[in-house]
This record gives sequence, structure tokens and C-alpha cells, in this order.
Amino acid sequence: MNEILNQLQPQAVWKHFRSLTLIPRPSKSEEKIREFMVGFGKGLGLETFMDEVGNVIIRKPATKGMENRRGVVLQGHLDMVPQANSDKKHDFTTDPIEVMLDGEWLKANGTTLGADNGIGVAAAMAILESTDIAHGPVEALFTADEETGMTGAFGLKPNVLQGDILLNMDSEDEGELYVGCAGGIDANITFGYSEEALPGNLAAFKLVVSGLKGGHSGMDIVLGRGNANKLLFRFLKHAAQEHRLRVADIQGGGLRNAIPREAVAVVTVPASEAEKLTECVKRFESVYKAELSATEPSLQFGVAPVELPASLMDTAAQWSVINAVYACPNGVIRMSDSMPGLVETSNNLASVKTVNGEVKVSCLMRSSVDSAKEDLAAMLSSVFELAGAEVELTGGYPGWKPNMASPILKKMQSVYEGLYGKIPEIKAIHAGLECGLLGGVYPNWDMISFGPTIRSPHSPDERVNVATVQKFWDFLVATLQDIPLK
Repeated sequence: MNEILNQLQPQAVWKHFRSLTLIPRPSKSEEKIREFMVGFGKGLGLETFMDEVGNVIIRKPATKGMENRRGVVLQGHLDMVPQANSDKKHDFTTDPIEVMLDGEWLKANGTTLGADNGIGVAAAMAILESTDIAHGPVEALFTADEETGMTGAFGLKPNVLQGDILLNMDSEDEGELYVGCAGGIDANITFGYSEEALPGNLAAFKLVVSGLKGGHSGMDIVLGRGNANKLLFRFLKHAAQEHRLRVADIQGGGLRNAIPREAVAVVTVPASEAEKLTECVKRFESVYKAELSATEPSLQFGVAPVELPASLMDTAAQWSVINAVYACPNGVIRMSDSMPGLVETSNNLASVKTVNGEVKVSCLMRSSVDSAKEDLAAMLSSVFELAGAEVELTGGYPGWKPNMASPILKKMQSVYEGLYGKIPEIKAIHAGLECGLLGGVYPNWDMISFGPTIRSPHSPDERVNVATVQKFWDFLVATLQDIPLK
């Protein structure tokens, strides 16, 4: 399977990426990939171990004549975001990723590809395996569970790694060097509700918002894409007021770091309102399509009759949930003053789901300014607490403050210009790179993040530009060959 990868260059990288596509590695289910990586390192005769939180570390000595260079930590994360189209049957805990070429892009068949961060991991593996690439002392740090909490980075202990330059290979634009990132915090929100018996003479329907692009809640939040949860609750607010709609079940969105592509609700209305509800859905679909025509050309909002549910959410709780979710801040909150075009602060209303008599809402807030992140968290908490929900803020992690005087930044600018005749762009990213956390544990590290060009990570549209993988690889090799002296 995935033999097409055998035809791509550089083979040193693609052959390892092929191995990764065959090994299930969704976040929280990384046992197989960890075992594989430990076996890989030991098979090369290199010092290899796994720490208590699941990070895999492999050490390779300097090549001959490079022993006096500063030590480099090559870093990537082992897990991938498991997202599939609704019509794709795929078990991410057992099934391999099916890849295909689409012109100059590599993508997967109806699922996320795992180029985030599989290409970075594969490049580190290629360096570890190489016998003809000059480099100083190298350590590969393969972190665990980056996508759903950065628990590997959170749990990394000091004094384990020996290098003092970190090359994070988890950025997604070739020709750009990242020197800063946003911090983040999760909001976990719970509403309780009572289940009520159905009154007589009702009609039941399934409402489905679908066809949205979704994407990475940090990288893609600035693109103005639709949020399926916000669109669904906008309609629920109106229909509850105008057509006496009642809610039985809601299943909207999914992972906290993916912009919701789909949202589904099972609802009832009095039988006399059934036709009006159907017409209302069509009207709202037209409104949504008109508002989001540029960003969401495939948007659909559908309605279909279903069997009557066993019970309904009590009216008071329903209004609390609808009003709070509808009012919840979402999308870009503020743009950066210091870096034009960069999002400073945002929120992703990631999921809204009914589970055993409760409504569970999750959000991921990001900001490159810690005080702004805390302010947004307090604002969001206020909205839901006023509605009677319990709010728990968890998983907070710091941002990474740019260091424009960084020696490795200056070195990599020079190396890139030597290879490609231009100086790479210097940027910060509105996403949670592990550099912020890792730099807190190893404050002496000089850090850069870079990578090939990847588009639509965290969605089934994820794809990587094949030609940029070669450029990324050549840049990595040239950088290692020119690492500064100790």
C-alpha cells in the first residue's frame, strides 16, 4: 500500500513517511507508533529510550570532524489529527492512511494525511539513519499527544536532553522561519438538563450543517470559514422562537483544534409547524450561502424527517444552551499590532454535544499575549456561567516570545540564502507550537520552527506540496552541516 511514495524525492524522507502512514497514530492512541520508533532507534544501534509520558528520544553522535559543533535537538510530534469525511469509513486506530497524488500535492483518500507532523518526524528519522550527512551531536525528540493537549511537551523533564539548539519541524510554509507562537487554553463547559416526555402531535426532524472546509483552528481561523456550531445555533435560536422548536440531541463539531465542519441536531416542532420549519431551513441555507459564498462554496444546510425521539431537553436548559452557544465569542478576536497579518487572539467553538443528560461544550482559545488569553477566557467563562453552566479551564500553555537576535536564526537565514538566493521570511504563528513549553523546560535553547508547505491540516483536505519537501530536506541537511561551533 502507498507504493506511490516510493517514486517521490527525497526518498530518504518519503520512505519513512510511508512507514508512518501504515502505523495508526491518532492522538491518545499512540502505543504502536511509540513502539515502532523505539525499535527504529535501537535497530540503528543508537541510544534510544521512552520517558514516562511517552516521548521517544534517540541520540546520535557527531560524524567525524563535527564533534566540536553545538548539539541539535530535532523535534516533531508522533500523533496526528484523526478527521474523516462523513462518507468515509476509516478506523484511525487500526487502518492505514491511503495516500494519493493530486498534481503537485500529496493528500489522503477522505481522511487527514498526517503530514502534520509526519514529514518532520520522517526527516528526523532520515538524519538518524544517514551515513553520508555531516552533523554535530544530534538528538531526536519525538513528542507524544501534541494535538490534544501537548502532554508530551508538558511532561518533558529538564536535564534529559543535552543539545542547546532546537529545530522544531512542525511549521507549514516552506521558505519561512518561525520564531514565535501563540499560547492556548481549553474551556470545558457542562450544562445539566432534565429529559422531558414528548407532548402530543409533534413532528421530528434531523438538521444537518455540512460541506464546510473546517481546518486548523489556529492556522486557518483568519480565513473566515464557517463554524458549523455557530451556524446551527443561529438557526436553533430563530426556530425555537418562531416555530416552537424543541431539542432532543445535538452532535456538533469534534476536536478542539479543528474548526467544526459538521453539526447535527434532532429536533421537534408541532406538526402544524413542520412545513414552515422545512421552508425556514431552506431560507437560512440561502442566507448562509450568500454570506459565506467566498469561503464555503460547498456549504449545505439540510432537514429530513426522522422518528420521534424518546425525550426532549427541558425548556429552561434548552434556552440556556442556545443563548450561551449563540453568544459565545468565536473566530478572530484581535489581530496583532506588532506583526501585520498575524492573528493575536482567537477562539474556536469546537464542539457542542449532548451526552447522558448533559450538554458538553469545548473551546480552544489562543493568543500570543498571555494577558489577552486570560481576558478571553474570563469573557467566555462569564457568558456560560451566566447561563448556569459549569466552566473548567484546563491545559493552558505559554506562547513563544520571538528572539530576533537568535544565533541559529541568523545562521539559517544565511544558509537558506546560499541555497535559494533569497532570505527566508521571519514569522510568528497563531498556533500552539511546542516551542513555548519546551523553552520553559530548557530556557537555554535557541529555537527555530520550519517545515514544508502543508495546507488544510486537521481536516480531510490536508495536503503537502511534494516539491517543498525536497527543499525542506536540503535546507535541513545544509543547516546541520553548518551548525555553529560550541
